[in-house]
Amino acid sequence: MKSIWTSYKPINGLRHFVLLNKIKEKDQIKNLMVSVLDADINLKISNNELINSGQWIEGWVNLSKSESITKDYLEFKLSKNSKEGINKIFVNDNSVFNIS
Repeated sequence: MKSIWTSYKPINGLRHFVLLNKIKEKDQIKNLMVSVLDADINLKISNNELINSGQWIEGWVNLSKSESITKDYLEFKLSKNSKEGINKIFVNDNSVFNIS
């Protein structure tokens, strides 16, 4: 599975994400994703949602700036709730983003 993804719909105003880690949670594989532009925008989604939901495109889709960074991003950054979601991101030893 590739590590770069584009969301069909903006998530907190952004659409380009990387897959950092896969973890097993309650007998289900979860994917830890983070925005390419802002690590504060991160999410944990199931493998099924990533691959079969029709909400994600494998790879990065070339989008105009207004399509890839929407006004919702500014609202997210200004909101007092911008720290929701995963507070810390840990990269597994086998992650393509582990540079140690």
